[in-house]
Amino acid sequence: MAEKEIEIDGYKHVLYENSRLGVDAIRESEEFYQLMNKRRSVRTFSDHPVDRKVIENIIKTAGTAPSGAHKQPWTFCVVSNPEMKRKIREAAEKEERLSYEERMSERWKDDLKPLATDAEKPFLESAPYLIIVFKKAFELDDQNNKQNNYYVNESVGIASGMLITAVHHAGLITLTHTPSPMNFLSELLERPKNERPFLLLPIGYPEEPSYVPDLKRKSLSEITEFYD
Repeated sequence: MAEKEIEIDGYKHVLYENSRLGVDAIRESEEFYQLMNKRRSVRTFSDHPVDRKVIENIIKTAGTAPSGAHKQPWTFCVVSNPEMKRKIREAAEKEERLSYEERMSERWKDDLKPLATDAEKPFLESAPYLIIVFKKAFELDDQNNKQNNYYVNESVGIASGMLITAVHHAGLITLTHTPSPMNFLSELLERPKNERPFLLLPIGYPEEPSYVPDLKRKSLSEITEFYD
């Protein structure tokens, strides 16, 4: 029988136990794909409350993501306060209007037309929760000295993907919102100097009825190359 713990180069390692060993991998993977294939970016939120414990579990799931040197360079800021949501909406729409009027090319705006989106972002107030993902460009020790983080964008991107997956798995909806620039989020939420806003996710239940664009995803053959 394998030992429960061993030491490698002076560091403790514990036995990995695969609790999923023996499941029907084909069936499980197909069922999970079918669940996730129903995921859509929904912009109309119900005022139905979401239990805070669900939000906590979703974030804990995101926190299991791999990261460079296991630095876990992320902070998840959860906003439910109506006044703060209003401030975030106002600041986001200000940047969005500038983007639509001055920053975006005509081609970009044409590409967005099927999504029926514009500079107005009411979901930033109507969603029960906003989760703002911040990336830690570096760490600060007790003396306020910089400590390196590694592969920060990649690590936080993976965690954000797992967060979105956990949201959908819990029966909730979200959409990725990235007003540019997003510095106002650091200011409003009074984040430390080593953090940068990465992604804003409104989270809740869909309004009834809700409609989404009739979009098609690329097929497996379009996104995959097998090297047998």
